[in-house]
Amino acid sequence: MAEINILQAGMPSAASERASAPSAVAVARLMLERDLRLAFRKASQLVQPLAFFAMVTTLFPLAITPELTRLRHIASGVLWAAALLSSLLALEFLFRDDAQDGTLEQYALSGRALTGLLSAKTAAHWLLTGLPLALMAPVAAVALGVPGRALPGILASVTLGTVTLSLLGAVGAALTLGVRRAGALLSLLTLPLAIPVLIFGAHATQLAIRGEPYGAPLTLLAALAVFGMTLAPLAAAAAVRINLE
Repeated sequence: MAEINILQAGMPSAASERASAPSAVAVARLMLERDLRLAFRKASQLVQPLAFFAMVTTLFPLAITPELTRLRHIASGVLWAAALLSSLLALEFLFRDDAQDGTLEQYALSGRALTGLLSAKTAAHWLLTGLPLALMAPVAAVALGVPGRALPGILASVTLGTVTLSLLGAVGAALTLGVRRAGALLSLLTLPLAIPVLIFGAHATQLAIRGEPYGAPLTLLAALAVFGMTLAPLAAAAAVRINLE
């Protein structure tokens, strides 16, 4: 099994020299490849966030008005609310399967830094959920009457925003690891923390639609992403250790 190979690669051996042990980057890469392979075996979990995002952005013109000038004014809010809610759908499965089969406990006992392993799992979640949402956002924006000049700004803002959402979701998923049917609790924990991402992301998108400079809110989104990359893996690792004890 892929997880056994990863753990064998990560476990320190008394018979081998320290120099022959794989680096943390190599172990994280193996973790990333494993999670991607396992995710593609469950295609329904991959399609669900994208289908939800497409449905939400499609229903707004049907419910409000098909007039593009009016849709353009609410496009930023629609795109970001849909992206935020869509990113929450896959968070419940981030650590659940590994916790149920004991793999997560083996990661904690492997001798490798748990923060690095969880960072690799979070990166896999973003590649499978956040990146597809970022690529789909410009397509949905065009359907809402957004001009073509705004598409680079939308792509950049949603990309940075989904990175932060995945990091926040990893902390929430780790905190609710031992809770049965933790989907609702996970949403309650993650949504308040995601409000700054929603505000700055929607503002950057709105400025891009108007043709105005959107560098300031985009910089704030990047700062939130860097801040999340610094602290979120540490918080997630601490929460996982607490739940495993």
